Amino acid sequence: MGTPAPLGLQGAYARGQRSTYDELRTKLLDVASGLLSSDGPESLTVRRIATEADCPTQVIYTMFGSKEGLAEALYLEGFERFRRRLEGVPLRGDPLDYLTALGLAYRDAALSEPGYYSLMFERAIPEFVPSERARTLARAALNIFDRVIADCISAGYLVPTQPRRVADALWAAAQGALSLERAGHLQDSKTFETVTTATISSFLVRNG
Repeated sequence: MGTPAPLGLQGAYARGQRSTYDELRTKLLDVASGLLSSDGPESLTVRRIATEADCPTQVIYTMFGSKEGLAEALYLEGFERFRRRLEGVPLRGDPLDYLTALGLAYRDAALSEPGYYSLMFERAIPEFVPSERARTLARAALNIFDRVIADCISAGYLVPTQPRRVADALWAAAQGALSLERAGHLQDSKTFETVTTATISSFLVRNG
């Protein structure tokens, strides 16, 4: 019998295995997202994804279980990427400035990863319905808006109300502008900035 490896080495090996798994999973999701964006939902077959990613089909079944499992993984990955993008926005001393910066980061995230965005918000896979768990996790990924809006209320910028009410109104305005921009009807960010600023302004405290 061989001598057991030191726990430190075992831990390093386990981390290496996990890193490899995560890298492959990310690669598969990116391949699927790219196919969804370029060729539509019909392209999301296990065989096509495996071919594009140069891996066995069994790997996809092992990781995601089914095409529906893959769609839900894409949905959650998209929101996780949004979360990371939003949390990467540098803090501002003024919460209202920070809220504006988050809105612009939201637009950038949507336009930079159209495959994920289309699945998250445009029913790019018509038959896919996220589970309640997935919906809860997805909404939680955008909770940074609720927190910053709460800071704006505490600072006296916005009228006292539920932060979610403001966040949902801002979300609706942003989605409307993004849908038009993605469809080619808007050529730049000016309308997005106008409608999101107007939405925030509708909740501003009016002095005098």
